[in-house]
Amino acid sequence: MKEKEEKLEIMRGSGNIFRDFGHPDAELRHLKCQLAAEIIGVLDDKTWSVRHAQKETGFDAGDFSRIRNADFRGITLDKMVRMLEKLNLRMKPMFEKIPRRSERKTNKDAHVLV
Repeated sequence: MKEKEEKLEIMRGSGNIFRDFGHPDAELRHLKCQLAAEIIGVLDDKTWSVRHAQKETGFDAGDFSRIRNADFRGITLDKMVRMLEKLNLRMKPMFEKIPRRSERKTNKDAHVLV
């Protein structure tokens, strides 16, 4: 049998999947995911278990476990920054004004620097 060819529409994403799907707190979610990736990267580089990370940093192993599972309930942005500091990762936040959706000429204008 011949399969029916289906045309797919290709859409350029904004770089923030939460924004693309209309989440009201898209920027916060995106930032938490970026910080979580950094935390996970440090743990992986050091080959630390969540229990070892708890011993070294003083933060609960359950918090590290939730971050590994992308479950950020109860984990604030400032807590993630403090965890990174305890893991000896220095950060230099950068902020850039991003036009509101109604002010953008194209989706290409939508981006976040962290």
